[in-house]
Amino acid sequence: MIPLKDDNPIERFPFITLGIIAVNVWVYIYQLTLPALHLEALIFRYGAIPYNLTHPLAKDILYLTALPPILTIFSSMFIHGGFIHLASNMLYLWIFGDNIENALGHFRFVLFYLISGFFASLFHILSAPNATIPMIGASGAIAGILGAYLILFPRTNVSTLFIFIIIIRIIKVPAVLVLGFWFLIQLLNAGTEGGSVAWYAHIGGFIAGIFLVKIFKPAPVRKYRLT
Repeated sequence: MIPLKDDNPIERFPFITLGIIAVNVWVYIYQLTLPALHLEALIFRYGAIPYNLTHPLAKDILYLTALPPILTIFSSMFIHGGFIHLASNMLYLWIFGDNIENALGHFRFVLFYLISGFFASLFHILSAPNATIPMIGASGAIAGILGAYLILFPRTNVSTLFIFIIIIRIIKVPAVLVLGFWFLIQLLNAGTEGGSVAWYAHIGGFIAGIFLVKIFKPAPVRKYRLT
């Protein structure tokens, strides 16, 4: 199931969501201008390398990062490994991010996004503390948005491209099923050997979003009638 759009109107213009998408696209375009060796250097200098984060005082760090290791958790959120990686992440961010920004407010949404990404990276690092492969991509932070959406809008219909063998249809499915199916895929793939996807980051981000949205969502304004 590939989500295409949701039936969830917004009241605030999602300029933060659009801004995050724009920055990710700009960074990817910049990546395309780099020779292969320079691109690899960029990924290692700004990607989040678990070993560097779990051994900050080690003398055998394989690659010196351009930032303090803890800050690479945030810089890594804006680097992608290919067009499909970028496009899929930005699709999910566009569909679900505007509603979370609308619910939290612009400033809270920025903090929510970054903190979700931080916990997503932390979950991945805990699963592979000695890994020397850089983690890149916005999917951990976006997973936090998906977790928040599940809590706030579980019954909202999502137009989804459904593909099964030769059957291809666009159907409307409640968000709880779309996001539940997405999370199930992450759980089933977590712990698999090899591959290039940080499944535990997705799981950690999703769980973080579920809990963080309750902290970041503004309390409802209470209306009083004077007598």
